[in-house]
Amino acid sequence: MLEGWLDYHRTTLAMKCAGLSDEQLRSTPLAPSELSLMGLVRHMTEVERNWFQEVALGAERAPLYFSDADRDGDFHTTEADTWGTAEAAWLEEIARSRTSLAGLGLDDLCVRPDRVTGGRFNVRWILNHMIEEYARHNGHADLLREHIDGATGE
Repeated sequence: MLEGWLDYHRTTLAMKCAGLSDEQLRSTPLAPSELSLMGLVRHMTEVERNWFQEVALGAERAPLYFSDADRDGDFHTTEADTWGTAEAAWLEEIARSRTSLAGLGLDDLCVRPDRVTGGRFNVRWILNHMIEEYARHNGHADLLREHIDGATGE
């Protein structure tokens, strides 16, 4: 059920981006916010990478879009950034996330401990967190899409 809800929210974000040009996907229509649909997808790519690869499995993965110099680099798109590239990276991370879960139970503990408490998350916690993360950002995507072309709904 948790994986199903997570997939539902992944699909919802993809639907919010469907049919728009790269320029529209990079646009930030809710000034002063820097949020764009492409930025949200790039952010969720980083989130998938962090929770399923780094936290769950303990893999050392370099960030794709942000750096120490630009902690919000996933949201800072330029004309060189394309939907094709952003979507491909996102779908690749989703596929890796699914592979990461294969064979793990909901109560299995992750490899990397929490940076604050030192405790370890279980798979159930990560799936619930990812559902919440997507749901929150899908709300942002709703507003962005409506401002871009008036489209509303799931």
